[in-house]
Amino acid sequence: MQQKILIVDDEAHIRMLIEQTLEELEDEGVEFLTAENGEIALEIIKEEKPNLVFLDVMMPKMNGMEVCRRVKKELGMEAVYIVLLTAKGQELDRLKGQEVGADVYMTKPFDPEVILNKAKEVLGIA
Repeated sequence: MQQKILIVDDEAHIRMLIEQTLEELEDEGVEFLTAENGEIALEIIKEEKPNLVFLDVMMPKMNGMEVCRRVKKELGMEAVYIVLLTAKGQELDRLKGQEVGADVYMTKPFDPEVILNKAKEVLGIA
């Protein structure tokens, strides 16, 4: 089955940056999906069931925390690995992220190497 990564951010350049960071995974047959807000992200997650989601916290329509909560708690999609990305690094935000079921919480600006390694780890690509 094809592995999928969903990249969610309301800023196009950040979506592109993450996609470029992960582009070597395309050789492994990984498909990239993108969304510019939480509502679209939730629809894509329901339909496509991505293996991994890089999810921005601060977004219009529905923020990343809410998307994460719905996916993990309401839809019970525990298998979807969610990495919350945020400019806020405070401990309170990190705890909130854990509360809504995020698997990992990363602060921006992020290290591309860390993003790539995390994706490889989650998808089981050596």
